[in-house]
Amino acid sequence: MAQRNVYSSKGEPEDGQSAEEVLHSVMQELDALHENVKGQLNQDITRLQTEKNHLIEDIEDLREQYRKLQSQQMESLSGRYIQQQQLWLKQLAQVLAHNLQDLLVQRFNELSANSGHSLSNPIPSGEFPIPMPPSNYGERASELLAALDERIDRSFQMLEQDLSSYESELSMRLNNMQTLERQGEELLQNLVNRIREELESEEEYLENPFDAQDSYPEESTNSVNSVRPQVLQPTPADRPRQPVPDSSSAASTAPAKAPSQVQTGLVLALSSAVVLSLFNVCLRILIKSKTPRVAFGLFEFPGVVTPGFGNSLLILLMRLIVVMALMPILATFLYPSVWKDIRRLFQSGDRALWSKVLGSAFFLFLSQVLIYLAIGNIPAGIAITIFFIYPIVTVLGSWILFGSRPSRVGFLAIVGITAGLILAGWPSFAVPAPGGGNVGVGVTAALASGITFAGYVLLTQMAAGKLHPIPFSLINFAAVFVFSSLSLWVPLSENFAPKIDQNVWPGLIVGGVVLGVLTLFSYLLNNFAIRFAGAALASVIGTLGPALTALFGFIIINEKLQPVAILGMAVVTLSVGAMSVERIMAPQKKAS
Repeated sequence: MAQRNVYSSKGEPEDGQSAEEVLHSVMQELDALHENVKGQLNQDITRLQTEKNHLIEDIEDLREQYRKLQSQQMESLSGRYIQQQQLWLKQLAQVLAHNLQDLLVQRFNELSANSGHSLSNPIPSGEFPIPMPPSNYGERASELLAALDERIDRSFQMLEQDLSSYESELSMRLNNMQTLERQGEELLQNLVNRIREELESEEEYLENPFDAQDSYPEESTNSVNSVRPQVLQPTPADRPRQPVPDSSSAASTAPAKAPSQVQTGLVLALSSAVVLSLFNVCLRILIKSKTPRVAFGLFEFPGVVTPGFGNSLLILLMRLIVVMALMPILATFLYPSVWKDIRRLFQSGDRALWSKVLGSAFFLFLSQVLIYLAIGNIPAGIAITIFFIYPIVTVLGSWILFGSRPSRVGFLAIVGITAGLILAGWPSFAVPAPGGGNVGVGVTAALASGITFAGYVLLTQMAAGKLHPIPFSLINFAAVFVFSSLSLWVPLSENFAPKIDQNVWPGLIVGGVVLGVLTLFSYLLNNFAIRFAGAALASVIGTLGPALTALFGFIIINEKLQPVAILGMAVVTLSVGAMSVERIMAPQKKAS
């Protein structure tokens, strides 16, 4: 987003004129580009319209040819049917004449033999003799006519049966032809509809090519950490350029959330922040100190492991064992297509996307180990406050990598966060850390954790839009689990190796289960908070993480902070909250 140069003064008219000239030239170039693009799109639309008309004409020609072929086929079938009937009748007449002649010759021979006027030679076939009239000629003629009638009736019955069979066969073939005709018409109609839909979709795209319908839903991917980061939205330089909708149109088309839904989302976001703060306090209790910590002034917890790099790795692994056992079920519940997306990612072979996903997981792994080390040496509220250096690193990294220059509010927030970090960390060097931790190691680890977490956020932004946040988080959990396992499997030096007593394994396992359950519970609450209230409002509530961590640390284990540290924590919280609020208000300013 271009920003107005706040350092320009009124006493420099030449610079103002040059700026106006540059702006005028830029506007002219944009107009020329707009006219060029508009002309090209109009040419494409004209070409597509011409092709559409040609296709419609070809389709009409095909239909006309189909009707002609159909009529010719029907005429051919009817002509062949009439010729076949005539042939059948001719053959029938020949057979009847031949049978009638044979019958008459046989009857006349019988009549001649009975009357005593039989000839010396039998009557040859094909001749018709004239016998002498017998005395019982009337009776013989009646018998002959009866036999002839019977033979003719039988012949006509056979002919009727043959005609019926031929008629049924012809009717069946005609029905099959009609069925094929209907199927052909349906196929042709479907083809025409599909061609019409494709042409209409191309026309709509050419009329409005910058309408991004497949915008990626804004969701937070920060629930893998014990605090909630503020994920910025720059345009990565290495991502392929995609159509970006105007903020005013996006604001107008976005569905407005009901006030009750927003209130529910804010309550869920606050609950998620509370669970994450409890996670930090439980982690603080799990790590040993010189004096046992007393919860609520009643229960004494001596701790399980001493603060150190190797022990932080071990705690992270125990927590991830529980997370990886339950996270697939939770991910499937929240996003049923999670496994399809992961399978598609494995089949895509996109090395650039894989490098971003695994790189973000590695930075998250380092951030987790370092924040555990920091919480083990300094109070949890101070550690989380120092950890909030990551918005500064993220903003500066976005400026360098993506050209997303921060606004005036962003610069003021950076100054406020820096001042708050100094105020929050200074008392830790002035007085010994409670519990006997190493202040230098704790502050350094918290700073390094914030810096590495900023790397995780930047790589997550680069991968945004290519993978849904839930499968992205599941792959991150799995990769962090692998990195933790490999780090413990590789032989480490004595200073970095885990140091744990065999008798505290039950307590370590219980602590890992508690931390894993709190992680998943916060993840679930944060996901529903984003669905109800949106990621921007959820991130505003997430800025209360340091304050809530310090508050629960004081209530649960009586971990007191210096007033200067509390002031620094408040400054950091307000500065980060200002960045989040400015992020919410930016689209409204653009729309106005």
